[in-house]
Amino acid sequence: MQVGLAFHPSFLKHDTGAGHPERMERVQAIIEHLRPMDLWEQLRHLEPPLASPEVLHLVHPPRYIDKIEEACRNGPSHLDPDTVASVGSWEAALRAVGAVTQGIDEVMQGSSKSVFCAVRPPGHHALANHAMGFCLFNNVAIGARYAERHHGLRRILIVDWDVHHGNGTQAIFYNDPSVLYFSTHQAPFYPATGGREETGRGAGKGFTINVPLSSGCGDREIIAAFRKELLPKAEAFKPELILISAGFDAHRDDPLAGLVVTEEGFAALTRQVREIAEKFCAGRIVSVLEGGYHLQALGASVEAHLRALMSHLGGET
Repeated sequence: MQVGLAFHPSFLKHDTGAGHPERMERVQAIIEHLRPMDLWEQLRHLEPPLASPEVLHLVHPPRYIDKIEEACRNGPSHLDPDTVASVGSWEAALRAVGAVTQGIDEVMQGSSKSVFCAVRPPGHHALANHAMGFCLFNNVAIGARYAERHHGLRRILIVDWDVHHGNGTQAIFYNDPSVLYFSTHQAPFYPATGGREETGRGAGKGFTINVPLSSGCGDREIIAAFRKELLPKAEAFKPELILISAGFDAHRDDPLAGLVVTEEGFAALTRQVREIAEKFCAGRIVSVLEGGYHLQALGASVEAHLRALMSHLGGET
């Protein structure tokens, strides 16, 4: 079984405007970095479908979805000071969700061992009723609900190593013991959530794990956080599927933040998550692009991530 790569040209048509850091060149840089490499031919290339309204409704209410569609149709529209919808954003957003659900089908059916979704717009800041932080729909959250609804899963682990806390994902599952949400992120920083005291509510108490990191932290600190705080919780939880909110803006060269993670650091995090997946869920991982705004660092980090995903197949190391 190969590692899948989900990408669609519509992701280039989500137009955020001149000077916006979440720009189409991000996914373009990933593809252009990977295409000349040996691993390109080893990947299983996937063309994401359009997500149906029923899939979007797993997280977002119809009124909110209609609002996003209208904003795209009338775009460019500013949904908040940072979040832009354009005419091309609607198809891109639907295919970003479609990439995640397609990836889940791939790993659940055994067609791919794991899948990386090179999508935009990103998703982990999107609340059920509110767009923010460059995000329209919460791609990973919809994916988790899809896995529950369509594949009957009861324990899903979401690992979020974006430099910004995934406030939307946390909020959606804050009362839910079926999803274990683990996040490392810079703090204090946008969006001013993700404190250690935020651990869930009601039946979900203990199923949210936040590890804030100070500016200047890098490979050593983030790898230790995964080893000391994720691994024991994952061992107890025994996930049936792992979803990664794979932001690469914790990279030392990224212009929007202050962590100093390297490509090898992201590879090490990938290997730790892969070990959990191999132990509990037959290696099933669907990884979804979130942030990452230095184009060269983003391409190199995604390459390191993919090679670490592939290493368990006896190919890349």
